[in-house]
Amino acid sequence: MWVRLGLNASDAVLVIVSAIGVYVVFTLLIRLLGQRSVARMTTFDVLVVLVLGALAGRVITGSTPTLAAGVLGLVVLFGLHLAVRRLSRLRWFGALVRDRPVLLMAGREPVEAELRRAGVSAADLRTILRSAGIRDPDEVACVVLEPAGGVSVIRRGKPLDRRLFADVRGIELLDDGVEEG
Repeated sequence: MWVRLGLNASDAVLVIVSAIGVYVVFTLLIRLLGQRSVARMTTFDVLVVLVLGALAGRVITGSTPTLAAGVLGLVVLFGLHLAVRRLSRLRWFGALVRDRPVLLMAGREPVEAELRRAGVSAADLRTILRSAGIRDPDEVACVVLEPAGGVSVIRRGKPLDRRLFADVRGIELLDDGVEEG
């Protein structure tokens, strides 16, 4: 049946190997580019993603794309994604594929080293604070870049339970002036 749909055994192997290769390269690039690279997309970012998707599809299905090659490529990509999701529950594997949350602001002070490392500019941070309704930096207990790329702005005024922040890189920078639970 596969041959009738335009895919022989050797082509099928090429599709599978190509899909795995593209998945691995995309995963590595996202890890290198950081959490913010996929969290907030501009119009240009969407255009780049569309071009990358078209390129990846062409690479996966080969020089003569067929329905069978496309379906097999999709099945392999979804299978890899499911496998990575399940394996990421294991602590050691999760550490490889998931970013840790990062402290971007401790009290009113930006954590410059983490901002640079995460690729968040001072202008980005101001936008984040305004979007969270912050009118003055004194209102901020901390700002955390989350693993999926979102940002949590925690306000002063209520005690912080540090157990909620135990996995945040840089949390030790929070000053003693921040209330704790």
